[in-house]
Amino acid sequence: MDAVADTIAALEDGEVPDRDTLKAAVRGLLRSLAEKAPGHSVEVRVPPVGAVQCVEGPRHRRGTPPNVIECEPIVFFEIATGRLGFADAVAAGKVTASGQRADLSEYLPIAHE
Repeated sequence: MDAVADTIAALEDGEVPDRDTLKAAVRGLLRSLAEKAPGHSVEVRVPPVGAVQCVEGPRHRRGTPPNVIECEPIVFFEIATGRLGFADAVAAGKVTASGQRADLSEYLPIAHE
């Protein structure tokens, strides 16, 4: 996943990651999260980049899901790569998380190459 490495390099250099590179990195990390925590009980939204359903449990069928996590692309990237803890991001108001299953601490960070 070159986009992840390129985004990490930009952040470590104190730069703002290229928008397309960040978008590709976040989409790849969202796919990895869905693979690591398969299921349909939690919806993770990273507007405008993408969204996935993950975590085993009751399947959501219509309307707003009962378990929703939402954040900015850079915040999801930082959480998914271990640069920011999930609970810390929620406490700081960088992530909105609602529902009984809306805690991804068990699944994050996502290992990447």
